[in-house]
Amino acid sequence: MYYRVITQCTQSLKNLETCLDKAQQHAAAKKFDVGVLLNSRLAPDMQAFIYQVQSACDYVKAAAAWLSGQTPPKHADNEQTIDELRVRIRKTVTFAESVKEPQYAGAQERNIRLSWMPGKVIGGDDYLLQVVIPNVFFHLSMAYAILRHNGVDVGKRDFLGPMNFVDAS
Repeated sequence: MYYRVITQCTQSLKNLETCLDKAQQHAAAKKFDVGVLLNSRLAPDMQAFIYQVQSACDYVKAAAAWLSGQTPPKHADNEQTIDELRVRIRKTVTFAESVKEPQYAGAQERNIRLSWMPGKVIGGDDYLLQVVIPNVFFHLSMAYAILRHNGVDVGKRDFLGPMNFVDAS
């Protein structure tokens, strides 16, 4: 289960990376600095697009690490450009894909310590279902919504990405 979830999360990050192309194309067509999109948010008290991408990456790499008994790699959170966000996504995907299915053996029994809940632990199953999955898809959804809100031509198919359909006939 863990391997499949992480695989889906990494695919979702790859899908987001393709939307960065659309963001660049939109900014070029409308003749504005793409940085406007990167610093855009849906509400004044909401984090900007860059943060949404960083956070989605952080939850994916942390899950791949903690659930396989490793320590997550650290990222500096200093991205300011589309290219830097691409690097962040690619580093995250590369790390998560380096963790193979057998490394997740015993993941449900692992106790995960979260920096924002000192003195407490959460079991692997609960961590995956209550923390990782909702947070990854929340931050990915917010990133898509920010782009869409700003006129970038992204939609549900961009969010979902490629699917493994077969001919039913």
